[in-house]
Amino acid sequence: MRIASLELFTVPPRWLFLKVSTDDGYAGWGEPIVEGQAGTVRGAVEDMSDYLLGRDPRHIEDIWQTLFRARFYRGGPVMMSAIAGVNQALWDIKGKYHGAPIYDLLGGKVRDRVQVYAGISGDTPEEVAAQAQERKDEGLNAVKMGAVETVHYMDTFQHIDEAVARVAAARAQVGNDFSIAVDFHGKVHKPMAKMLIRELEPYHLMFVEEPILPMHNESLLDLKRSTSIPIATGERMYSRWDFKAILAEGSVDIIQPDVSHAGGISEVFRIAAMAEAYDVALAPHCPLGPIALASCIQVDAVAYMYGLGL
Repeated sequence: MRIASLELFTVPPRWLFLKVSTDDGYAGWGEPIVEGQAGTVRGAVEDMSDYLLGRDPRHIEDIWQTLFRARFYRGGPVMMSAIAGVNQALWDIKGKYHGAPIYDLLGGKVRDRVQVYAGISGDTPEEVAAQAQERKDEGLNAVKMGAVETVHYMDTFQHIDEAVARVAAARAQVGNDFSIAVDFHGKVHKPMAKMLIRELEPYHLMFVEEPILPMHNESLLDLKRSTSIPIATGERMYSRWDFKAILAEGSVDIIQPDVSHAGGISEVFRIAAMAEAYDVALAPHCPLGPIALASCIQVDAVAYMYGLGL
């Protein structure tokens, strides 16, 4: 079995799909994408085609290591997302070749169901509360909402008061037996993040996500020590080497690698194993398309230390 062709398909609203076909009729699909940078990632995958064509697609680990290590420049969102899409497609081929789901090839599933949360939004407390109630009525028991728009290093308390009002409205609406997470999206700088997290303490949050940008992860431990709310981060971290410092420092409670950004199924599975050694939960990040979601579910099924999936 050899890789015969690679085809890329750009699909609205923001998807890029990769089809890898073999010379004996198998085809696997992957989703190599950085949101808003489909053309850039497409070029990265095309640059890999000379190496991939003619290779045995079942040699997934050898291909991954070569794509990562054979280049002078490693890592980053574009390169790791390109590798991720290739890796997903190769696992798809191998699963079809053996007639087995990917999670069986990774060791077998450890759960039959995966808990999920839904995203909600709203500019006013009333809008947020209404959306939270809608998700509860649909049978979900957890939601995630945004915190604030971008604020200055030191800003007025208006931003904090508005964020707290929205969270308070959601909590009052759905009650205490319903989980709420708040995503900062890295929009808040450390001094304001610390104040906002403190003000959110009474609302018993499931976690706060990306309270600061990943380029400032050295400050996560300080934030973590200042609160009892679990800290989550990882959607803009792209390999086990990006995660190793925050795991070793104990500065995070939940990691959120994205299976279409962090090197694919193989690398996210390795990151999950690292996190287990530090008693840190895994909540794979997945706001993309159907192939990314399918790949995410394979990891959810087999990774032992997991939290929630989106």
